[in-house]
Amino acid sequence: MPSSSTAADHIQDLGAYVSASPSSFHAVHEAARRLDEAGFTGLDELQPWDGNGDGAGAGKFYVIRDGALIAWVTPQGAGPATGFNILGAHTDSPSFKLKPKATTGKFGWLQAGVEVYGGPLLNSWLDRELQLAGRLVMLDGTEHLTATGPLLRFPQLAIHLDRAVNDGLALDKQQHMNPVFGLGDPAGADLLGLLADRVAGADVDAAQIGGYDIVIADTQAPAVFGAHGEFFASGRLDNLSATHAGLTALIAHASAPVPPDGPIAVLAAFDHEEIGSASRSGACGPVLEDILIRISDGLGATASQRRQAFAASFCVSADAGHAVHPNYPERHDPANRPVLNGGPLLKINANQRYATDAAGAAFWAGLCAGAGIPYQEFVSNNVMPCGSTIGPLTATRLGIRTVDAGVPLLSMHSARELCGVEDPHRLAAVTELFFRTAPQPGRNS
Repeated sequence: MPSSSTAADHIQDLGAYVSASPSSFHAVHEAARRLDEAGFTGLDELQPWDGNGDGAGAGKFYVIRDGALIAWVTPQGAGPATGFNILGAHTDSPSFKLKPKATTGKFGWLQAGVEVYGGPLLNSWLDRELQLAGRLVMLDGTEHLTATGPLLRFPQLAIHLDRAVNDGLALDKQQHMNPVFGLGDPAGADLLGLLADRVAGADVDAAQIGGYDIVIADTQAPAVFGAHGEFFASGRLDNLSATHAGLTALIAHASAPVPPDGPIAVLAAFDHEEIGSASRSGACGPVLEDILIRISDGLGATASQRRQAFAASFCVSADAGHAVHPNYPERHDPANRPVLNGGPLLKINANQRYATDAAGAAFWAGLCAGAGIPYQEFVSNNVMPCGSTIGPLTATRLGIRTVDAGVPLLSMHSARELCGVEDPHRLAAVTELFFRTAPQPGRNS
């Protein structure tokens, strides 16, 4: 899409992708659906990849591991020491996760027992129509995706009962963040049964559910707005904006003539970034390394050649960053103040909370110039703690040169975040060029 689409086309498609992806499991399912339509082949990690069009040789492939997806395009001329150009992103967003014994309630209300997932802006979730979404795993091991549509609400206390609320809202995560979903006696209600009933295309017996990974997601549709239609509001822009950019760029790359001597283009969409990435499908885990090793093995690489390939590789860790907030300018660096629609960010931190270094920054600058797009540098105010991303984790695990980039947002970690309509399209455009541009010797030495 990026090479021939407009920013307006891209933002509408991003909205459709976010709407189809209320959980990380839905995000990879929707990505896989789109990859299937583009002629990619889905692979099973339990099966051998022997080079007969099934992952070990040239072609376009993907693997799903829980809520993570790794997709790649191997050019015809790839050899044992061919490098990987990796766009890293993540599929999860701050939210709330359904607890065991999920059906609760009191005083005639039915409520859902939930645990805070990551670092959501709690107040932004109040007084919204919300849904439950994720996966149900049956006792026989089969999995089903489920999404309820509008079901729940965190009702805020009326100002008449808290006259000081506008002087400071304090929300207790256990006491106050229990959404309502109905009226009645909890003993006679069955939230899992409701989730089972909302599985599309299958008759699911709630008594056979052995486990579940279910989160809360906003149901309000994404929207373009502003004086000149310059703003885009949506849930889960952190970080489906980058996952979608990488997905559309990889499909566009695979649809055009792939340079036979170019790098192996990889989209790595991890899960669990918002809670530290320490899982089998997170960036701290082995999922990316496992897949890269199997690709290299299929190309006949020795252990030494594989390390040579990693040394020739590059990773763009794409995750949302902060635009300058007009009402809180003191929270930003005084000299580096990114704006919406000013281009994607290059994120820099002296303490390597972002993985960008000088050689990576130079490569990124060249890519943006080649794609004809502007970019902006982001650095934190010295007295504000800096967040982190999958970038340092990937660089540390694999030794691959990495830069951190992403679209600028306001209201990050809100139930409904805000970006400019131009920036996601620009990120996709530079990513498409990145997928076919090998780093120059010396930039990756």
